[in-house]
Amino acid sequence: MGTRYAGTEEEVRALDAYVKLARAHAAVDAAINRHLSEVGLTVSQFGVLEALLHLGPLPQGVLARKILRSAANLTTVLDNLARRGLVERNRDPSDRRVVIVRLTDAGRERIGPYFPRHVRRVVHAFSALSPEDRDRLAELLRALGRGQSEPEPEPLP
Repeated sequence: MGTRYAGTEEEVRALDAYVKLARAHAAVDAAINRHLSEVGLTVSQFGVLEALLHLGPLPQGVLARKILRSAANLTTVLDNLARRGLVERNRDPSDRRVVIVRLTDAGRERIGPYFPRHVRRVVHAFSALSPEDRDRLAELLRALGRGQSEPEPEPLP
């Protein structure tokens, strides 16, 4: 086990798995996203452009959930992308409370040809695993994510 915590076997196993997950995420994320600085994009900006490229125009709240960002964080990301002419935001005519985000032609030109390179980096990063291991990892991570809807444990005294 990779932790020095002297807890129960369940605690030590959970901590060990968490540390390995965090380290793997950091390493894979860095390997895959290192190239984004070459095109002057942050991970969040790339996520927005990619989502809009593949899903089309989206309400800002939906977009935030798709790229796993808070609404406040997404506003800053969109401000920066709009300033560069890569996205545009307009009120939904049927519900003025809703802001629809669209990819501009400049945004499509920026992300469209670049996305296949990103995909190749993802494929390369996961080539350390067999196809069967990748499938199993996907199942395990889905189960872990879905399990987070369980109530939190009782707080410590």
